[in-house]
Amino acid sequence: MDEDSVIIKLTHDQAFVLSGWLYEVMMQSDKLDAIVPDRAVWSGIYKISGTLETTLVEIFAPDYGDRLEQARKRLLDAMGGADGEEATRESVSRGQSPDDISG
Repeated sequence: MDEDSVIIKLTHDQAFVLSGWLYEVMMQSDKLDAIVPDRAVWSGIYKISGTLETTLVEIFAPDYGDRLEQARKRLLDAMGGADGEEATRESVSRGQSPDDISG
């Protein structure tokens, strides 16, 4: 069995936004079951989430929500603005999955 570690590098904003999303799907809903039906994958997800939680001090800040939204905005701007997010929201409101590439 290969037990060598794999290092993943994220920007601080990427780590922060990913941490918020992981918390939402893992702790605030039953979404993880739907998104990741293969429970073997959960081991890696829990490891990533735990590492982020012990690294990011912002998750305990009183202005957590504002900081998270600012980080999301910076990431969206770096990816080409909110246009992609708006298109995603529109497809979700039409009942399509954000991962649906059929149009």
